[in-house]
Amino acid sequence: MDNLIDGKAVAAQTRDTVAKAVAALPITPTLAVVLVGDDPASQVYVRNKIKFTEETGMRSLEHRLPATATQEEVVAIVRALNADAEVDGILVQLPLPDHLDSNAVIAEIDPSKDVDGLTEVSAGRLVLGQPGLRPCTPTGSVILAKAALGDLTSKHCVVLGRSILVGKPAALMFLEQNCTVTIAHSRTENLPVVCRSADILVAAVGRPKMVKSEWVKAGACVIDIGINRVPSVKRPGQFRLVGDVDYRKARSVAGAITPVPGGVGPMTIACLLRNTVLAACDRREIDRPEILKI
Repeated sequence: MDNLIDGKAVAAQTRDTVAKAVAALPITPTLAVVLVGDDPASQVYVRNKIKFTEETGMRSLEHRLPATATQEEVVAIVRALNADAEVDGILVQLPLPDHLDSNAVIAEIDPSKDVDGLTEVSAGRLVLGQPGLRPCTPTGSVILAKAALGDLTSKHCVVLGRSILVGKPAALMFLEQNCTVTIAHSRTENLPVVCRSADILVAAVGRPKMVKSEWVKAGACVIDIGINRVPSVKRPGQFRLVGDVDYRKARSVAGAITPVPGGVGPMTIACLLRNTVLAACDRREIDRPEILKI
């Protein structure tokens, strides 16, 4: 059944577009990554981000701090990167160790360098429809939906999940694409019926396989943002990744669907690179490359 949306392939295309945009610029954008602690997953993410940043022709800086780093030490690095005119984007890898206040650290990032789109200013610009840096995962979700459907105008998009990091910005970004948007959540009445009304169903609740095949309208586009670790049946004592959608069964109903892993995940890094180029252009008053428009 050829209805899989290949996030790895679309991410590779996006990175290629970013590389072409970078090659045409009179400057070399620079992305700085701050990693605190030794969380294995975070180390893998950061390694991939640095690799792809350099592959697209941009400059990468890395600042590593031990898990024992204080709030003051982390904030000091962010402020130094804010003041560095050569740095275009700042990414603080989350999650931070428990003793650190993530919100306070993010609030220190210069909004013009907020390539994760997490600051209050970035969120405000999204709500107001003003140019800015949009969160990477919702951006990737929109790009994947467009890869499957083309123009999204008039499509009914149901976003299942209302988190500040994903659900709410995703709803606003699909609204920017002229979708009719419904935000659903755990308190939504007749939730399966609401989900089944969607032309585009975006699942972002963090509950493994919550969305059943009967929640999906025949032919709908399903974007599964969830990444959940569950015990492996075939390998006792180990874990596997599943999404918020019961993928195997939903695939028989959906017109297009993202897998987990290999769907939205690869797009998050690709959109981070895209944001770094946009930040570099905005900061230097260079027109944004047309090829990076969504």
